[in-house]
Amino acid sequence: VQLQASGGGLVQAGGSLRLSCAASGRALSSYAMGWFRQAPGKEREFVTAISWSGGSTYYIDSVKGRFTISRDNAKNTVYLQMNNLKPEDTAVYYCAAGPNFLRLRSVSGVRYWGQGTLVTVSS
Repeated sequence: VQLQASGGGLVQAGGSLRLSCAASGRALSSYAMGWFRQAPGKEREFVTAISWSGGSTYYIDSVKGRFTISRDNAKNTVYLQMNNLKPEDTAVYYCAAGPNFLRLRSVSGVRYWGQGTLVTVSS
């Protein structure tokens, strides 16, 4: 599976961005999907995940109510809608796929990584 993330950019605080992660090589429908992020000088952290069916989602507390993960298995694509962005959301965002929804909250649960897309939020 190859994952291609896109949609990053520069936005002012309070603004919105929508990230996309398109898969090729194999259908995403059998995988849980998630997003991680890595800010400069920090470790990569888990942000959100969605089950293979889309029926379950999980968010870290700092993005609850602002970020929404969704997927379209017919298009082999996962999305991350980010609203009310804050400067502390600035990071490189990575999409990830793994066989287990619960284990995808850790880097050890990731089977496939996409390349990162940079999100910069100015104050």
